[in-house]
Formats: sequence, structure tokens, C-alpha cells
Amino acid sequence: MYYVNKHDVLSDIWGAPVTVEPDRLTVSGTSYPIIDDVIILLDPAEYPLSLKAKTVGRRPDPSFPRIAQDVQATFGAEWRRFPRILPEHEREFASYFDLIDLGALKDRRVCDLGCGNGRWSYFLRHRCRELILVDFSEAIFIARENLRDTPNVLFFMADIMRLPFRPNFADLAVCLGVLHHLPMNALDAARALRRYAPELLVYLYYALDNRPSYFRTLLALVTAVRRFSSRIQAPAVREVLTWAIALGVYLPLIGLGHTLRPLGAARWVPLYEVYAGKSLLRIRQDVYDRFFTPIEQRFTREDILTLRDTFREVIISDSPPYWHFFCRS
Repeated sequence: MYYVNKHDVLSDIWGAPVTVEPDRLTVSGTSYPIIDDVIILLDPAEYPLSLKAKTVGRRPDPSFPRIAQDVQATFGAEWRRFPRILPEHEREFASYFDLIDLGALKDRRVCDLGCGNGRWSYFLRHRCRELILVDFSEAIFIARENLRDTPNVLFFMADIMRLPFRPNFADLAVCLGVLHHLPMNALDAARALRRYAPELLVYLYYALDNRPSYFRTLLALVTAVRRFSSRIQAPAVREVLTWAIALGVYLPLIGLGHTLRPLGAARWVPLYEVYAGKSLLRIRQDVYDRFFTPIEQRFTREDILTLRDTFREVIISDSPPYWHFFCRS
């Protein structure tokens, strides 16, 4: 019965009257299941395996799925393995949101696209009027648990590129670390998100364009490894590789950065700037994210500035993580 008192909000998001029942929501003749307080907007053909076992009665559309189901499965597994909101997530939140006036969000509706375990929304939950969380993987159920004590949140399992809501249903859309994993050009995806909100905060992997050339050489090596490792499906093997890369690659480079820091040379050590001070658990989660996701795109600062053909204003932060940027229509 979580959505019984959210009828008006749901109607406003869709721009049409909705009917809310304990196990389903109906709008314009289409019914969507509600499972564990998550409204399921995916077509049945796109459901994760665990969800298919819980639902009956909806016939899959033969034209589906239109999502990358290997990416869906990987992120579902990642957030089941790393479900917790960690202390360092709050510091990361501050880094990502340096372009946003957080005080101005008090009366605004924010949509977290590709929310994962809800780590960014967790730190927004008391700052805005309403939160809409969207993810196409089982991570959305983890996010529901992490925001269990927050009544102003709505949860949707959906493809972020095909939301059936009215134009500008949110005041701000946030999409951090998501678009570069989609099976379409991430910049075109950012342009498409314009219809959801007049303001957009995005993070895309950078092409190491502000780093020395040896960073890009190392990236080419990592990419070759990732193309192999992302094909591995066995959870036990993924676990071993995650530990091995974290302990054998990440921690030694972080240690080297600490050694060179008094000489002012730490920033020239790969990974140091991003991971110095982070816990081993947080590092392992990023290793999992980086090495088991089959799709990865990277962009230069100049690439991102081409979004000015769509948005009135594009502001790129000069601070890590690179590149995160704010767009205004």
C-alpha cells in the first residue's frame, strides 16, 4: 500500500489519471505490476530472471527486449554484492554535486536515472520535495531497502531511455555513471534525456584527455582485459578476480601515490587521485563495475561541449570525477 497516498504525484508524473491498487498501477489502460514497492515498467521480455519468477499474466511484446540484458544482469549482480551505502559515498556525492545548488532543491522533484543502490539519492532524500528512482536492474530493490525510511521516494524498474512519463516530469534529472554503459552513443542519450527535465547532471567516463599519454596506454591495456573479463559469468571467478585486481593493481598504485605525494607527483600516478582514502570495499565495488561491464564509452571535454547544440548551457566541472557536467535547456 506504499503508493496509496501518492496518487496525485503519480498522476502528475504521467500527466494522466492513474489507478493505484496494492499490487498494480493502471494508467491509460495499461497496468504495471508493483512488487516490493517497485513499479515495474519494463516489458516482461526484459525482466531479470528473478523477477520473471514473481510475475504472471503479462504477455511479452515480441519486439522486446530493447535493452542490453548482459549489462542489466551485471549491474544487478554488482549491487546485490555491494548493497551498502558507505561513508565515502557522501564525499563522492559532494564531488558530483559541486555544480548543483543543493539548497535550491527543497521544493523540487529530482529523478535519479540509473540509481543503482540509491547511493546518491540517499544524500538527496532530505534535500528535495520528491525523488524518483529508476533502474532497469534488480538494483532498484536494493535502493528501495536503502531508502526504506524515506516516504517521498517513488521507485521504478524501467529503461531510462523509454520512460512513459510526461515531458519535464522532473525539475532535475541526475544520471551519474550510466550512459557510457548503454548500447547507444552516450552523448545522444544525454540529448534524449532533455525531455525529462530542464536541468540535467551527468557523469561520463573521460578519455584521459587531461592526463599524460601513458595513462591512455594503460587504459588500452585495461580495455583489452575488460573485454575478456566481462564475458566471465561465474560469481566465484568474478569474486576472485575482483580481489586480485584490487589487491594487486589498485592498492599498489595508491601506495605509490602516497609515497610520491610529498614530492608533489602523486597526481601522475594512475588511480591515485580517485581512490586515495577509499576503503577496500569501495575499491572492490569499482573494480567489479569496471571489469565486468561489457559496454564502456569514454569522452573528451571537447566531446561533451558538443552538447551545446541541444542545451542552452553546458558546464563541465574542473574537479574530479572527470567528466561530470551540468546541462540547462
